[in-house]
Amino acid sequence: MSIQIENFDVQNVSISAPFERVFSYIADPANLPRWTNAFAKADETSAVMVTPNGELKIGLKTKASKEHGTVDWYMTMPDGSIGAAFSRATPNGSGTVYTFVLMAPPVPVEQIEGTLKQQKEILRKELEKLKGILEGASP
Repeated sequence: MSIQIENFDVQNVSISAPFERVFSYIADPANLPRWTNAFAKADETSAVMVTPNGELKIGLKTKASKEHGTVDWYMTMPDGSIGAAFSRATPNGSGTVYTFVLMAPPVPVEQIEGTLKQQKEILRKELEKLKGILEGASP
């Protein structure tokens, strides 16, 4: 008998804003610090991540396809390892559904469940913040 540990979470938010606006905002890496807690600064090639141990400069590549509605980020850590985050904006009438796939961080298996649980709550709050920004309720 094997025990399967869930190592991902999928969350979405309905945003009362046109697809064009939502996609353009999310696809611009400079906006990451405005709606996420993970980044202090980001641009087309690099970012400064906020970690429990301080700030960490990383490489950042954003792959966005307006045609498919996808915005994915590839983060190169100082040790050369690569992390990824995957998302999709989907037109829904005059609004947009934004879906984010949260992958567990690279930690030992015994820590995944607790770490993922914490990150799920953070992501939920970030998606609500993004919704507020794009609907005009937040700066």
